[in-house]
Amino acid sequence: MRPVTPFPPGRRGWPGLALLLVLMLVAGELQAAGSWVAEAPGFPVSLAGRETASAALRPGGSPPEGAAITSVAWRYRVPPGRELKARLCHPAGCVALPAGRGTTRALAGLVADAPLAFRFSLPRGGRSVRVGGLQVIVNHR
Repeated sequence: MRPVTPFPPGRRGWPGLALLLVLMLVAGELQAAGSWVAEAPGFPVSLAGRETASAALRPGGSPPEGAAITSVAWRYRVPPGRELKARLCHPAGCVALPAGRGTTRALAGLVADAPLAFRFSLPRGGRSVRVGGLQVIVNHR
């Protein structure tokens, strides 16, 4: 009886071994990717020209050590016809938000386990408005 070897002798086994290694690398990359979701309670914004910050939005669990943001999706609601200046802030910097919902890669590369916060201000002459439905989805690798 001949012994069983994982690959036959010669070069015939190399393509299979190479494919196995590539699949292992891809699986490792997929496992390292993840996301976290956080919500903050609504609040009034009442001062023109002065920012009002939301409660901190933090990951529910801990992203892996060294995980970096790849993209952030956000949403918030204001009553129809009302406008606010809005920013989404990470301890390392902020990004202007052009609408009540969207996705940005402007925070890519920053640490994924840091808290985020929305910051809103009324335009000059704006009336007080309540902001609600605050949510972020942070994708990381």
